[in-house]
Amino acid sequence: MADAGRPEPVTLRPGGRPCTVVVCRGCCCGSVRKHTGTDHDGQLARLRAAAEKSGGALVVRTADCLDACLQSNVIVVQPSSHGRTRGGRPVWLGWALDDDSIALILGYALAGGPGLAELPAALDLQRITPPRTPAITRRS
Repeated sequence: MADAGRPEPVTLRPGGRPCTVVVCRGCCCGSVRKHTGTDHDGQLARLRAAAEKSGGALVVRTADCLDACLQSNVIVVQPSSHGRTRGGRPVWLGWALDDDSIALILGYALAGGPGLAELPAALDLQRITPPRTPAITRRS
């Protein structure tokens, strides 16, 4: 464990894909019109800063719409290559509207994410069923 009870970031195996956090920023997610009290830009900046400091163990991407608007803000934590070989599958999370949610998501992803780390109980409550055919459009 690293300082303040935070897990140390997982070391990426050579040639492996890192844990990826996909942040929906489409019609509802990231919208001040729908979620006036949420610092959407601050959330994304916090996630990206953590990815920069992760040494390649974490990547953050945005998508135009993940087609789960009723549960916005939606974030999907995708397993690393190593996590996938251990049975990890994408974890879809809804209602990621506050700093506590972002902190838990970052802790989970930096600890290895799906297949490598245990999903915190609070995030398990935010778990949503992915839409059958998500309209994923990659932004960055």
